Amino acid sequence: MAEGPGSTKACLIIDLVAGRGELNDAAWERIEPLLPQVDGRGRPWRDHRQVVNGVLWRLRTGAPWRDLPERYGPWQTVYERFARWEADGTWARLLEHAQVRDDAVGRVEWTVAVDSTVNRAHQHAAGARKKGPQNGDELEDPGRSQTRQALGRSRGGLTTKVHLAVDGRGLPLSIVLTPGNVNDATAFGQVLDGIRVPRADTGRPRTTPTRVLGDKAYSSRAIRHLLRRRGIAVTIPERRDQAANRRRRGRFGGRPPAFDKEIYRDRNVVERCFARLKQFRAIATRFDKLADRYRAGVVLASLILWLREPVRDHLSDTA
Repeated sequence: MAEGPGSTKACLIIDLVAGRGELNDAAWERIEPLLPQVDGRGRPWRDHRQVVNGVLWRLRTGAPWRDLPERYGPWQTVYERFARWEADGTWARLLEHAQVRDDAVGRVEWTVAVDSTVNRAHQHAAGARKKGPQNGDELEDPGRSQTRQALGRSRGGLTTKVHLAVDGRGLPLSIVLTPGNVNDATAFGQVLDGIRVPRADTGRPRTTPTRVLGDKAYSSRAIRHLLRRRGIAVTIPERRDQAANRRRRGRFGGRPPAFDKEIYRDRNVVERCFARLKQFRAIATRFDKLADRYRAGVVLASLILWLREPVRDHLSDTA
């Protein structure tokens, strides 16, 4: 009897293909010096590269942690390292380092595109431990608990919305999670505030893009005023109802906002970024109960995108 592509034997053969989706030598050399060298509890670390590759395997496949292949070591060790480095900010520091390094040589393109994508939450993502009041008599309201874990209910069930701000190459600069039923415009301030790239030498972190590109979901007077106050150029199309209301008011409706169709075409870099992130199945579908764990996965996947970006001579590109 022939073995189909979904059979146990076929899956085992695929699993034995070492190296697919793992860190190559060049990427490992960039992040190895930044990883913690001391356990903090007097015990030697298991090989960092083995553990990071185990985390990447789980992100890529979306499989339960308990199904981690033996070549990555005990699944408990891999999960514990992933959780500890989320809690102490190690994953975030690795991503920040990649951003700082590229910005120092002028590779970061500061025309920023913003958008969001809704990801379905698996049934196992619900049911995180709820916090009760101090007296411990009652549990937290389930709806409030889900909101705190960035879970929202819509027609498709529980969902999480990932908001991104990406540079002109489509690489993430800011990551914000909200419940799936939250409007994009309400999270825009958080996304903009999340852009923070420290300088390689001295000076304040870079927090202000030269231009922001967004679709009609971000067309609001508050957002346009916010960007204008910060000296950021805006390329956001006006919604049809807003244009009709402005025309209805005549000369009291004001002038239409400036909009350049040619510049707006560059907004698709954020859509391409979402497509690349969703190649990691644990990102495309949320399995993590805790929002912090899920966001850590998005941060690590974003780091991989930064590490995969080909290194080019910026001066020759702009010559």
